[in-house]
Amino acid sequence: MNIIDVIVGKPLKTSDERAEQIGPAAGIPIFGLDALSSAAYGPEAALSLLIPLGLLGVRYIVPISIAIVTLLFIVFVSYLQTIAAYPSGGGSYTVARSNLGAFPSLLAAAALLTDYILTAAVGISAGVGALVSAVPSLQPHTVLICVSILAVITILNLRGVKDAGVAFMLPTYLFVGTLLITIAAGVIRVALSGGHPVPVTPLPAPAPVTAAVSFWLLLKVFASGCTALTGVEAVSNGVKAFREPGVKNAQRTLTVIIFILAVLLGGISYLVKAYGIAATDPGAPGYQSVLSMLLSAVFGKGVFYFLTIASILLVLSLSANTAFADFPRLCRAIAQNNYLPHAFGYRGRRLVYTYGIVVLAVLTGILLVLFGGVTDRLIPLYAVGAFLAFTLSQSGMVVHWFKKRGPHWLRSMLVNGLGALVTGITVIVVLLAKFAEGAWITVIFIPMLIYFFRAVRRHYHAVTMALNCPAPAVPADHASPPIALVPVDRWGLHAKQALEFASRISSDIIGIHVEPGEHTALLHDDWKRYVEAPFRAAGKTPPSLTVLPSPYRFVIIPLVQYVLDLSKKNPNRRIVVIIPTLIEDRWYEYFLHNQRGRLLEWALLAQGNQRIFTLSSPCYLSDQLKSPSHART
Repeated sequence: MNIIDVIVGKPLKTSDERAEQIGPAAGIPIFGLDALSSAAYGPEAALSLLIPLGLLGVRYIVPISIAIVTLLFIVFVSYLQTIAAYPSGGGSYTVARSNLGAFPSLLAAAALLTDYILTAAVGISAGVGALVSAVPSLQPHTVLICVSILAVITILNLRGVKDAGVAFMLPTYLFVGTLLITIAAGVIRVALSGGHPVPVTPLPAPAPVTAAVSFWLLLKVFASGCTALTGVEAVSNGVKAFREPGVKNAQRTLTVIIFILAVLLGGISYLVKAYGIAATDPGAPGYQSVLSMLLSAVFGKGVFYFLTIASILLVLSLSANTAFADFPRLCRAIAQNNYLPHAFGYRGRRLVYTYGIVVLAVLTGILLVLFGGVTDRLIPLYAVGAFLAFTLSQSGMVVHWFKKRGPHWLRSMLVNGLGALVTGITVIVVLLAKFAEGAWITVIFIPMLIYFFRAVRRHYHAVTMALNCPAPAVPADHASPPIALVPVDRWGLHAKQALEFASRISSDIIGIHVEPGEHTALLHDDWKRYVEAPFRAAGKTPPSLTVLPSPYRFVIIPLVQYVLDLSKKNPNRRIVVIIPTLIEDRWYEYFLHNQRGRLLEWALLAQGNQRIFTLSSPCYLSDQLKSPSHART
């Protein structure tokens, strides 16, 4: 067992794929962690904008939450239909491509990929930010902690879907369970107190009223609260990860996630109003999160309080896993249409799309380092991509129902149309409200991604056209064999093997030796003894030895120039350069030998001459070290 097996697990056979598929129990933490964790910051994001209204602002949180939950239900119904209509996965990208065309699908893809990158960065930074606020001495190590958590999440996802589901199951259900207990206990206390509960721990005094209520303010509050909807799309992208019946299991998973999220959002908002909990300024002394104040108001600051806070910190940090579950699958869907490198579609040793996981980890790490792991710097970039993807998905489903016109098609189309309208308005509001704070980066990044998609597509199209060959294969003319060239530094086993191979493909063989100063007499003697003599004894024409002077000590340049000149002198013949290559026994031994053979191969390939071929003649050092002759010496 090597170190890679220990870290990411032993390789899995393709036939083991079914065993790696998951059910709803594991699907909830894998695909629902981001959505569920948003209950920890969605209501606070809305309440923070209501701080200027003082205690009066708390009154608006319930109707705004009702609007958000209503939108959540609309999006939920849409994605239930999307899962059934597109069981291969892909979510908004697949829906838009099937119903709206190429450009809308690329817009959805760019928006989703942007959202997933930011989801991973925001989730980790939010969890670490909460940890640092609880333990201020850790603040200088914020970036290091963020990158460490990122590394753990990356490794868990490289181990496969099943292992990731088991790892994230406990923190997810602990988080959900403790919050549901808090909501239930809080509602009971409100009922027993006649609607006027007394907090177990006194709450901070609300900020004084410094602004008046306006429609624009409430619209911004709604848009900020809608960050709780990010991650809802995840299940529709990962349908193929579920065991059969895949569609039913995916729909059940999405239903449970949405139901829990709706209860959490509704319950938190109701208790916030009932207890009169107003948000505090994150940048001011004495800051407390809304959930911290709610927990202390219902239970006080005892064991349950700290257990719940710990679960919140853990889930916030790990919520990036949803992005790691979906980003690679979306990249695969895009790569299948030639808009991303095909490597994104290849599954690694644990049947996961390794390339996508690694790329997401690198991009997330860059964001965390650039923004210092501070959530407030990343949040303005957040949610634009998610709601843009929602809008395109809903619009695509409208066209889908219009084309299909099955039972209840009009009702379904109206539901999706309403969802497209509401999420579209949300995109505009979020963009306008957060543009100057950093959302402009998203506006630039998404078109750049679309340009990249199209450039990749153009390249693959050009390659396909260039390699298209309707002409039949032409058998070789044995009367005109290729000229075989063998670069020789000194006589040895590697040179012997290369010459023997050359003799099997051609009778016209030339050995080439580059001599930096005076040519080596020893090589000439060895050539006469070990090459010319045995060839003549076999009745064959011996290979010639050509020495190239190199007064400036260059090796590759004279060789390449000689090959090109030989090709020009023989326009009707192919040139095969057989390069003796030493294969080291251990990886670090690679650095103990010059790699001129590989450099020569790259230099010849860069010339673009279709009559020049390169072949590698490997000489394995490990085999020679184990040979009896080596043991005797």
